[in-house]
Amino acid sequence: MSKRDYYEVLGVSKTANEDELKKAYRRAAQKHHPDRNPDDKAAEESFKEAKQAYEILSDASKRRAYDQHGHAAFEHGTGGGGGGHGGADFGDIFGDIFGDIFGGARQQRGPRRGADLRYMMDLDLEEAVFGVERKIDIPSLVACKPCSGSGSEDGKVETCKTCKGQGQVRMQRGIFSVQQPCHTCGGRGQTIAKPCKTCRGNGRVQEEKTLQVKIPAGVDNGDRIRLAGEGEAGPAGAQAGDLYVEVSVREHKIFQRDGDDLYCEVPIRFSQAALGASIEVPTLGGEVEIKVPAETQTGKLFRLRGKGVKSVRSSSTGDILARVVVETPVNLTGKQRELLKEFEGTFEGEDGAKHSPRSSSFLDGVKSFWDKMTS
Repeated sequence: MSKRDYYEVLGVSKTANEDELKKAYRRAAQKHHPDRNPDDKAAEESFKEAKQAYEILSDASKRRAYDQHGHAAFEHGTGGGGGGHGGADFGDIFGDIFGDIFGGARQQRGPRRGADLRYMMDLDLEEAVFGVERKIDIPSLVACKPCSGSGSEDGKVETCKTCKGQGQVRMQRGIFSVQQPCHTCGGRGQTIAKPCKTCRGNGRVQEEKTLQVKIPAGVDNGDRIRLAGEGEAGPAGAQAGDLYVEVSVREHKIFQRDGDDLYCEVPIRFSQAALGASIEVPTLGGEVEIKVPAETQTGKLFRLRGKGVKSVRSSSTGDILARVVVETPVNLTGKQRELLKEFEGTFEGEDGAKHSPRSSSFLDGVKSFWDKMTS
């Protein structure tokens, strides 16, 4: 990890108060958090760097040492340097500031909660728009049934004598004191005399569980549904983690989605574009008729208000925007060819700009361009 100035990392002045530090850290961590930047190593390093800077600057004694000696104050195992602050645990910092954003919680004493799980769910556009219920199978660590998740064959557990049931021990590192998981009980706060033979004292076994998941109407790519307590079971009966179902919407043959709006292309014949016509436009609830005025050009958008997606976050509903595309006819019959030739002949001697303003404007632009190039 780089050794950039901690004040620079958080984007604050050296006189920043506690509230300013916390706000700066919140902004940095929200931007670079791994949940928002999956598989992005640079974002992960930036997140760790911001967390490291906040841990130092939010502690009055560490901040004084840093202001006086810089990064050297925390090298050689005297308080945690680039290797992670000498083993200091940032769970308290993360939970305190981001518990309401990412579902984290302040680090608890005793057994650590089970791991969160992620499940990718592919949906058709219609399923995402209207909502759907799905059964999913999740391979996970679940509480051991023979010992009810306690890890003990006879159900008896004892308070750990090393950490007195706290699950953590305080270690002195130079001038600083840090907390670490108890090496005797592994952070559980309890010891087991007769481990369960099924789970070997872990309290958990690997198993596949089936869940019924309700996807709300209006979800989009990247949206996540949190199922509290459906992640991995915690060790020795500790709190289970959460399951996050992440939505991925398949490409649709007709519509493209942009927020709550849907876009589609509707082909029309050039005779319909020239003379005007009534055409059918697809919507999520069936076809709707719209009137195409005479002399319509390719690319014209027709907005069907309220025919898009109902937002999952509000009561508003998006629109459908239909883009007409004038299609050149193919596989013409002899009679159709003759009619087109006769039609084309009617333009001879006519002012081009009168019937084809875009073509005439384009040709004028080309002529002006070449005049400049050859002058």
